[in-house]
Amino acid sequence: MTASNTTTTPAVGTWEIDPAHSNLAITGRHLMVTKVRGTFSEISGTIVINEDAAASTVVVEAKAGSVTTGVADRDGHIMSPDFLDAENYPVVTFRSTEIVPSGDSWKLTGDLTIRDTTHPVTFDLEYEGSATDPQGTPVAAFSAVGEIDRGNWGLTWNVTLKGGGVLVSKKFQVEFDVQAKPQT
Repeated sequence: MTASNTTTTPAVGTWEIDPAHSNLAITGRHLMVTKVRGTFSEISGTIVINEDAAASTVVVEAKAGSVTTGVADRDGHIMSPDFLDAENYPVVTFRSTEIVPSGDSWKLTGDLTIRDTTHPVTFDLEYEGSATDPQGTPVAAFSAVGEIDRGNWGLTWNVTLKGGGVLVSKKFQVEFDVQAKPQT
């Protein structure tokens, strides 16, 4: 992943996502007006950088039971069978199928699996750069953002509002901010 003519890609090889410095966030609307954000506190995965950056691959897994919105009752509801059903489907997975240059960034397409249902999604991908941490380990950072329709994964629970609209939006924004280090 490289921003055209301005940034180089990280070193070729397998990079491991550093969960302590990475974030997977979701944002939906409550009552059709308020944005509610949640994060998965337990994520892992690998990024394989190929000589041909477009042949690189990404795998990200999140523990469904690690989602937090800051409200315990809402977190419990999201983890319940109404939504993620974390007890029966403990992992949400994204596996890339294509990475394509798009201007100064990339389009990252892959299969998103929630509750054993898989659908393709496309994210806008940015390579944020590389650095060396205080221990001398190289790190690379990436961000990706996209939108999903939760109904595609059978996440259809909702309440119709008296004045029109619904309690929880169908569309959710999904955002990855990932720091990775070479796999050892």
